[in-house]
Amino acid sequence: MSWNVAAVMTRNVETVGPGCSYKDVVECLRTRHVSAVPVVDSERRVIGVVSEADLLLKEERPDPGLGGPLLHPHGDAARALARSAAALMTTPAVTVRPEATLTEAARLMHRKHVKRLPVVDGEGRLVGIVSRADLLQPFLRSDESIAGEVREDMLRHTLAIDPAAVTVTVADGVVRLEGQVETKSLAGITAHLVQALEGVVAVESRLTWKWDDTHVDVPTNPLALRYSVDERP
Repeated sequence: MSWNVAAVMTRNVETVGPGCSYKDVVECLRTRHVSAVPVVDSERRVIGVVSEADLLLKEERPDPGLGGPLLHPHGDAARALARSAAALMTTPAVTVRPEATLTEAARLMHRKHVKRLPVVDGEGRLVGIVSRADLLQPFLRSDESIAGEVREDMLRHTLAIDPAAVTVTVADGVVRLEGQVETKSLAGITAHLVQALEGVVAVESRLTWKWDDTHVDVPTNPLALRYSVDERP
């Protein structure tokens, strides 16, 4: 399985238009049991997102500040007076493409401090939505599924290691590797790549190696192997 955003996103997404009223947005969030909703135009292009935090500004009643434009508030004070999704929404929306990896989506959520991301195509049209819970789906994989991917995809096809040379056991998402590989660096690379597989909680590597290649001196100039300092090409 290809673990990208398209594989875990929700495709049936509730949306609102920019003219949707404040009360209708609240009702949408309540009935759909979600904390945010994308705002889309007539062609389903995402133009913003309204979250519970945006709606709560009306309860918070942000202070426009002493000496501020009381008759013409701006920022959060203005949004607290909003009557429509267009006036409430956070824009531009933080979105993600369906082909993005789950790691990319998780990092984007963390960096932008959002709980869900509208998923858009190349034209900015909504095709789904992905939440924090969706990104955790790979950790529901069975241990057998993870072990099979390690043996066949990672060892055999990616690293060209005979799966018979490495014993792979998985318990609660923790992968244990035992056996011998050719070099010390290959042992480290193997553990690193297995850790990066979706659904892997941790890796316990007990791999040994036939020889240590981490202290081999490599000439900075390959021609030094052919010519002495007194010779000429």
